Amino acid sequence: MAHARHLAASVELGEHGRRKPGQGDAFWQFRPAQPGDPAHRIDWRRSARSDHHYVQEKEWQAAQSVLFWVDPSSSMDFASSSDLAKKGDVARLITMALAVLLVRGGERVGLATSAAPAGRGELALSRMATALLSSQEAGFADLPARSRAVFLSDFLGDTAKITRAVTRAADRGVTGVLFQILDPVEEAFPFHGRMIFEDMSGHLEHDTTEAHDLRDRYLNRLAARKSELADLARRTGWQYHTHHSGDADSAALLWLYHAIEGHR
Repeated sequence: MAHARHLAASVELGEHGRRKPGQGDAFWQFRPAQPGDPAHRIDWRRSARSDHHYVQEKEWQAAQSVLFWVDPSSSMDFASSSDLAKKGDVARLITMALAVLLVRGGERVGLATSAAPAGRGELALSRMATALLSSQEAGFADLPARSRAVFLSDFLGDTAKITRAVTRAADRGVTGVLFQILDPVEEAFPFHGRMIFEDMSGHLEHDTTEAHDLRDRYLNRLAARKSELADLARRTGWQYHTHHSGDADSAALLWLYHAIEGHR
């Protein structure tokens, strides 16, 4: 939580709203008074400068729920060097930093795998952090209609579960982001000669004497997977983005914040 708060503090953000008239405290624009507008809504100072009456309109700033899913699978424990954070650690850090920013803006936050409703304030953040540390597999709960969601994963495994979850959420009016986190080695595949590849669970192993010969096939499959994710996002009105664990977390957080706010 301390690291997440520090990351959130490093990202300078202004006040946010829905940029449409509604209930809120922030001034948006003046508009000419219309029949039916109560007298107390007329801005007499602005009206005194013209021959018409004007009403202040406020930004619509009602809170919505933002639900997160952080992939708990063993593949997220990978880091290609001791200088890089594990993909899962990056995902949890960015999740909590974004949750801090959203709570600061009055939003409700929670986990997509929890039946408990999203909440506000320190209690909601504490519950999220505790649940993320448990790293337990769980099925997707039904997301509240018209809420927003962020799914963070390397998306290197079977995508059937993700496709079902996103499609089902989109049918309920949920919008969101597929945020892919990859280690730089997973993008470059810089291997040569004799290599033994093992999955993070230790159940699968592949031995080759010419690792470089696998590079084109691997990169083609990775490109196909990215295309599949981008197509899923396009079909459901979500957004898709790839972040590398060696890149600045602050840049990822800023992109995610604007992406999720753009769905308001």
